[in-house]
Amino acid sequence: MPTSTRRSPPRLAMALLGLSTWPALAAQVSVSVLDASGLPLPDAVVSIEVAGARLTAAAGTQAEMGQRGRAFTPTLLVVQTGTAVAFPNFDTVRHHIYSFSPAKPFEIKLYAGTPAAPVVFDKAGTAILGCNIHDRMASFIHVVNTPHFAITRKDGMATLDVPAGEHTLQVWHAQMGDKQLPQRQGIKVLATGSTFVVRVGGLGKP
Repeated sequence: MPTSTRRSPPRLAMALLGLSTWPALAAQVSVSVLDASGLPLPDAVVSIEVAGARLTAAAGTQAEMGQRGRAFTPTLLVVQTGTAVAFPNFDTVRHHIYSFSPAKPFEIKLYAGTPAAPVVFDKAGTAILGCNIHDRMASFIHVVNTPHFAITRKDGMATLDVPAGEHTLQVWHAQMGDKQLPQRQGIKVLATGSTFVVRVGGLGKP
């Protein structure tokens, strides 16, 4: 009796099947942020919400907001929702830090060194931090529901890598404070990369 033979799938079909299992390739997105006067706006937070992307940070994600020279360092920290932030005190004096912002009210009373428990920022928004002992100390922690974020440089530019497709772009600046929501707009990112210019209304030199 003739023996049956099993034909292998065509190589092209197998290659296409393999490609279909690959994650979407990232495209480079350049965002130019301008103030109301049309000037570059440095230190603006640019984030892109991508459909299907994880809203909260992976378990164990940590960041740090220290105190050095009686100042917060950095003065602006951006984290994804669910990130645990440590507050090490590198000074020889004690600090008493706090936030009254709706996004994350908390207080760490007079301490030196590093508090045993970090603070988990579990809600998108902005927390303005201060020190109850040193009034000139101030900083911002901006929390976003996306792993795709960056801070604009001195030239007002930020670069991110995201999958091609239709997403939501958000821009926030410290001048907005902790009550104003980020400026949002829909964008379409091409596989070859895209550039967007965003003018943040109301922000500019007096």
